[in-house]
Amino acid sequence: MFFIPGKSIKRFLPVTLFCSCILLIETLFSFVFKWWRVKGGKKYMLYDSIAFILGPLFTINIWVFHLTYGKFFRYVGLNLIIDLLFAYPFNAFFQKIGHYKLYKFTSFSLFISAFAYALINYGFQVLYERYPKEYIKMDKVSKTEPTVK
Repeated sequence: MFFIPGKSIKRFLPVTLFCSCILLIETLFSFVFKWWRVKGGKKYMLYDSIAFILGPLFTINIWVFHLTYGKFFRYVGLNLIIDLLFAYPFNAFFQKIGHYKLYKFTSFSLFISAFAYALINYGFQVLYERYPKEYIKMDKVSKTEPTVK
């Protein structure tokens, strides 16, 4: 997260946390549907997922938004490249060294899910910035409700 202005980190932190939650939920579903297995069992699968989600994915997500937000086609293009690299050469490498093995997921389905999450994330960020912060804050007493003295 070096060299990213603090303003950008603060601006894109909500969408990055949203993305992290989605991927943690996907990891939990992978236990049930046996989409992939990690060397070492379920315990290591959870550790590896958390390390990946809160490590490189977290940083890459903020960088991509910092560099491309507001330029949708640049965002889509950069995510296409990153997701293709992840789904094919990196995925093949990690399976070859025995780190994990896909079972009910293919490289293509990995790419499609990663790219779909990228589009969902962009939509989340657009909606998050569209609505004023007054609607998001949870005040104890609303300004429109009458108060009893």
